Amino acid sequence: MVDSLGDSLDRALEGAFTRRIPQSAQAQRTVERYVAGKLKRPRQELRARLEGEVKKRWQPQVRAKALKKAASTGGLVVSTRARFGFTVASGMTDDARICNITQALPPEFAEQLFSAREQGKTEDQLRQIAADGLARMYFRANNSRAHGLGVEFTDVERLDIEL
Repeated sequence: MVDSLGDSLDRALEGAFTRRIPQSAQAQRTVERYVAGKLKRPRQELRARLEGEVKKRWQPQVRAKALKKAASTGGLVVSTRARFGFTVASGMTDDARICNITQALPPEFAEQLFSAREQGKTEDQLRQIAADGLARMYFRANNSRAHGLGVEFTDVERLDIEL
């Protein structure tokens, strides 16, 4: 199963962590039984859920600093293998095709993506923001060519985001 764009954004922020997340359930202190030491080894499913919840809250200042840098000066890099379809004012162009793309997106798209993620936007809405960024920077060469070209971003096989 391919990670969602939202999961990829979360993973990109996790890359900024300066310390590892706690490795034991007792250190995570999210379930009282583990804090009390009554249970020591959670089931694999529970361990994964605990880890996910800890990652959401781990090093909030580091996460905020990385997000601010990406949204103000750094931008982000999207690396994907997905199906891209194209539209122009007169209708569809060539059939949609699978493309491997690695493209830096400017800070404004990083800010839009992280804001949309924080607001709980859907995966389709996040994907549309990424499609708009890829359309502008990759397919229209920062809007210097192919004016009016619209891009559809579907059938994602691989998706990685880096800050």
